[in-house]
Amino acid sequence: MREKEFLPLIKDRLNIQSLNEMQEKMMRLSAEAKDIILLSPTGSGKTLAFILPMLKMLKAPTGRVQSVIIAPSRELVMQIAGIIREIARGFKTTALYGGHKVEDEVNTLSIVPDIIVATPGRLLDHINRRNVDVLPVRILVLDEFDKSLELGFEDEMRKILNRMKNVSHTILTSATDLAVLPEFIKLDAPARLDFLEKNKDLRRRLGVHRVDSDGKDKLATLRMLLNTLHTKEEGVRSIIFVNHRESAERVAQYLDRNGYKCALYHGGLDQHDREKAVKLFNNGSRPVLVATDLAARGLDIEKITNIVHYHQPLTAENYTHRNGRTARINNEGDVYILMGPDEEVKEYVDFDDEFHVDSKAETPSASDMETLRFGAGKKEKLSRGDILGFLVKTGGLEAGDIGKIDVFDHYSLVAVRSDKAAEVAERVSKEKIKGKRQKIELL
Repeated sequence: MREKEFLPLIKDRLNIQSLNEMQEKMMRLSAEAKDIILLSPTGSGKTLAFILPMLKMLKAPTGRVQSVIIAPSRELVMQIAGIIREIARGFKTTALYGGHKVEDEVNTLSIVPDIIVATPGRLLDHINRRNVDVLPVRILVLDEFDKSLELGFEDEMRKILNRMKNVSHTILTSATDLAVLPEFIKLDAPARLDFLEKNKDLRRRLGVHRVDSDGKDKLATLRMLLNTLHTKEEGVRSIIFVNHRESAERVAQYLDRNGYKCALYHGGLDQHDREKAVKLFNNGSRPVLVATDLAARGLDIEKITNIVHYHQPLTAENYTHRNGRTARINNEGDVYILMGPDEEVKEYVDFDDEFHVDSKAETPSASDMETLRFGAGKKEKLSRGDILGFLVKTGGLEAGDIGKIDVFDHYSLVAVRSDKAAEVAERVSKEKIKGKRQKIELL
């Protein structure tokens, strides 16, 4: 695929006006080296940095799989596939991951994709069922390979790579420099790009604030902190990180009882609920996300104002990845760490100052947006344009009243202005869209 075909789409579809230094170097290096190792932290534009060389290497569709990208989590798979679909015109991209219907994936594989983005377990399952043939694959990308090993995928990765006999280009990415690569990864004099040191300026773009709590529980202090932060201006969004699923549930329930609309994200939730939580947070109808470290990597989460560590992270790596959710791509951000009485500061945490909460600040009365749920999606041939036109024509909204529209396989989520949400939900609940009556409700 030629650069003149996909570079304009980066501006139009992704609203990225220019490539950063790392992305430019990856583009140039892909013409010189067969194999590349890219070391770069979260939030630096790494995903686009490996997608661009992959697109350059693609040939015209042949009815065979040309490229496979393996990532350790379903969220990361969906994010990568979403970016590729926006800019890889004329090429079919299929995402394979656990947590949704295998039948839907089998149907998408009936027409052989050019690009597969997958988690290791689900890809191996399809290979073993002979739903996909990876023998013709020429381009292999292993994204966050260090995480794949940590999650215990090494045996699956070995089996997958042993089936790929014709790979001529391999790209490895990691946020951690691996001293030794597993023997089943065959690289031919790989070029190495190390942006870990250069991106240490992330710390200079972060304000790290200590917030002391009188009690060990810290919930009351958390509420007052959010009241202080979220009454400053509109559009403030905060992620609260905790160390355990049970803590995430407890914190979210407490905040919900005290007037905060929260999204909840942890590994014990099914894929549908996790998917919905991210979209509600991104579209502004849930301005607070309570999450475990599962949300510290791989999620497509935009413009985070604040990171709040309800618990100090257990490792320096987790601390870095949590903080990397804000101050992305040269932006600035703030990090708040709640400290209980007699709690010791981890050796990898350093504060810029102490932050004092405003105990008199009130809980914001409402979020800027609310979300409508449509009981139909891509598989029912419903598109973003269909929904937008329906809400303007039938719902009486103006285009500016409508925010993000996310269309999934069998349902859709639409952000609308809070002051108009209830009225429009009532107005469209019994109307037909594309000739069919679908369940439409206000979440």
